[in-house]
Amino acid sequence: MCIQGDQMKFHGYDSLLTLCVNRKAIREGQRVHAHMIKSRYLPPVYLETRLIVFYTKCNSLKDARQVLDGMPERSVVSWTAMISGYAQRGYHIESWNLFNQMLKSGTPPNEFTFASVLTCCIGTCGFENGRQVHSLIVKTNYESQIFVGSSLIDMYAKAGRIHDARGVFERLPERDVVSCTAIISGYAQLSLDEEALEMFRQLLREGMDPNYVTYASVLTALSGLAALDHGRQVHNRVLRSELPHYAVLNNSLIDMYSKCGNLTYSRTIFDGMSERTVSTWNAMLVGYGKHGLGREVIELFQLMREEEKVRPDSITFMAVLSGCSHGALVDEGLAIFEDMMGGEYGFEPEPEHYGCVVDLLGRAGQVDKAFEFIKQMPYEPTAAILGSLLGACRAHNNLLVGELVARCLFEIEPHNAGNYVILSNLYASAGRWDDKRNLRELMKGKAVTKDPGRSWITQKEEVLTKVKELSVMIKKVGYTHDLSCVLHDVDEEQKQRMLLTHSMKLAIALGLIGTRSGTPIRVMKNLHICVDCHNFAKFVPKVCERDISLRDSNRFHHIVQGVCSCGDYW
Repeated sequence: MCIQGDQMKFHGYDSLLTLCVNRKAIREGQRVHAHMIKSRYLPPVYLETRLIVFYTKCNSLKDARQVLDGMPERSVVSWTAMISGYAQRGYHIESWNLFNQMLKSGTPPNEFTFASVLTCCIGTCGFENGRQVHSLIVKTNYESQIFVGSSLIDMYAKAGRIHDARGVFERLPERDVVSCTAIISGYAQLSLDEEALEMFRQLLREGMDPNYVTYASVLTALSGLAALDHGRQVHNRVLRSELPHYAVLNNSLIDMYSKCGNLTYSRTIFDGMSERTVSTWNAMLVGYGKHGLGREVIELFQLMREEEKVRPDSITFMAVLSGCSHGALVDEGLAIFEDMMGGEYGFEPEPEHYGCVVDLLGRAGQVDKAFEFIKQMPYEPTAAILGSLLGACRAHNNLLVGELVARCLFEIEPHNAGNYVILSNLYASAGRWDDKRNLRELMKGKAVTKDPGRSWITQKEEVLTKVKELSVMIKKVGYTHDLSCVLHDVDEEQKQRMLLTHSMKLAIALGLIGTRSGTPIRVMKNLHICVDCHNFAKFVPKVCERDISLRDSNRFHHIVQGVCSCGDYW
């Protein structure tokens, strides 16, 4: 390379570095840098900053930092380039420390500095540091800058401080799709699905064009609402917008359709993807598992590993183990757990993986084995793991283990009403009414209250009359009440009346009233569906010729012509 004159050298080096940055050509860029050194060229601040950008783009943060440390003069852009490089690659401590070093040097941050360092305050560097940065932002009059505002919204939302995030949003003098998407994403992450959907509507009313992150976030909210019709409308918007086929957006569509009960369409999207990330496979595996299709989970997992050569991650194994649990595939699940720890993977199981095995054994009725498995874990059992076993004790009427597990849970989470209710139900099943009453008194003394069962459907107000009509009709084709689902010391007739008021039955009846003949009925429930409601739902299609899709707190039940996809195992 022969370049004469400082101006010619400047333009030559600048052009070459720009090419290397665009192509992430590490070796070629290093040669350019080496030529500067060998020719004893003293680059201006601009070119040294370009070197920092080049090295960070090529993931060579050590070289980038050496350039920064060797600079006799640093402008805010060079500091920010390095701070941003650290932050974007997950080196949050290094980014935070460099930000503090920059402040001590007397260099004032700009909007890009603030936006970069706020990323670090979402996780590793802590929320309180983020609050301090926010104070500095206010003092330097950057809060109204939309780029900084969007980063603040994101930080507060991810810290669970959605009201603070909304406050920043409302104070922005102008809003764009990025700031709106940040608040939509925050609402969706906190399961404030209605709020996320309303903000999306506001974005559309103001004439903004959603981007792929906006759509992915609102699809997450619609998954929580199980709002299939709205989900289809959003999907149509995505198709009309002709956005590139981002994997994250397709993953959200897969998740939305599976959580709305349309697993066939989830698989259609999955099969149509030209490139699938491990998150794509995980989304599909979770969908199959939640629908109780254990065999499909195993088949897809084998396809992922053997034909597509995609390396599973921790979430993959949780999805597969959970799918085996819901699909009654005990031997297969245990084999996969062993394979996960050994062989080519060698994963160190996390508490959640152990929890999946406990659930696998417990659902299959192997409660004592699950209890022994917990004792042998290298971790202290979490409330979720013990809660799973307690639920299995209730399902399989194992009062001995249930009492032991419940007492442990009372210490870990003394105000969780669900644990008291399950033990109370175990006492009722065993006819130990005095113990049940004593436990209820204990709940009153601790001010522990139980959430009532609720089911959601989008058509009409509930009408008990329709449930009674259905009950008469389906009894003619074989339905009988499962009185074990009423855990009160009352007579049989009163138990039958109590069963008719279960929210799931009311929601099914309302769906029949408010929809056209032949339309599938889709219902969500906040708690676990009881055996009697499940039996009721299985008989309704026999007299009404409707398919029924039920989504409770654990999984899905698709009932077609009186047969449920769960195989009566849940």
